[in-house]
Amino acid sequence: MKPPTKAPPKAAPRVSRARSTEASTLPTESQLAPNRRHNILRAAERLFARQGFHGVSVRDIADEAGVPLALVGYYFGPKLSLYHELFRDRAGYIQERLAALALAQQNAAPDRLLEEIVTAWVLPVFKVAATADGRNFLLMLKRAMHEHIPEDESVVRDLFDPLAFAFIDALQAALPQAPRTTVTWCYQFSLGALLHAATDSRVERLSLGESSVSDTEVSVPVLIRFITEGFRQTCGAPRTH
Repeated sequence: MKPPTKAPPKAAPRVSRARSTEASTLPTESQLAPNRRHNILRAAERLFARQGFHGVSVRDIADEAGVPLALVGYYFGPKLSLYHELFRDRAGYIQERLAALALAQQNAAPDRLLEEIVTAWVLPVFKVAATADGRNFLLMLKRAMHEHIPEDESVVRDLFDPLAFAFIDALQAALPQAPRTTVTWCYQFSLGALLHAATDSRVERLSLGESSVSDTEVSVPVLIRFITEGFRQTCGAPRTH
């Protein structure tokens, strides 16, 4: 008696080249994760800039970012932690300002030192303001400096007070005849002018269309001169020639 004949193995189902290629190009979860995290940060930045910390919910942020509600908490924890992470995420521009300050102190001629310190303080802010996301961050920062809500206190103290102390120290060294209280008030006045100039578009209407907030080739030199002369006149520094 012959042994039963084995049936030939079934051929594996054929996958079309198009479907195979499509599957291979789909992003993996690990590839999606950085984009989701980034999208949450930028969505939160937009909303906090427009509505302030207390005007935004975690659900608002999830909807704006197009992600599940639970994912916001998964990446950042509670809303306050996410809010503070936005400031830490932009901390690189603080280091850029401090590095520019160190170069000014090292290389500037004595009669140019004041203006070079002001330039080091101003230019990185306008670099941030060159993008829509950056302007959102600066609007959020302007709120933090103006509204003084408890949620802002620790991040302003930890991230921005050291920056302020470094520049006030440098300005006082460049203006030794002025008391520190005068230099500090000038710094505070200049901070308001800087954040306003970098974020407010009202100048377009007030100038009857002749100026634009995006025209930094005009506005930045004017602002640097305005702040420098304000320090010089108020603190009694000699004029440069």
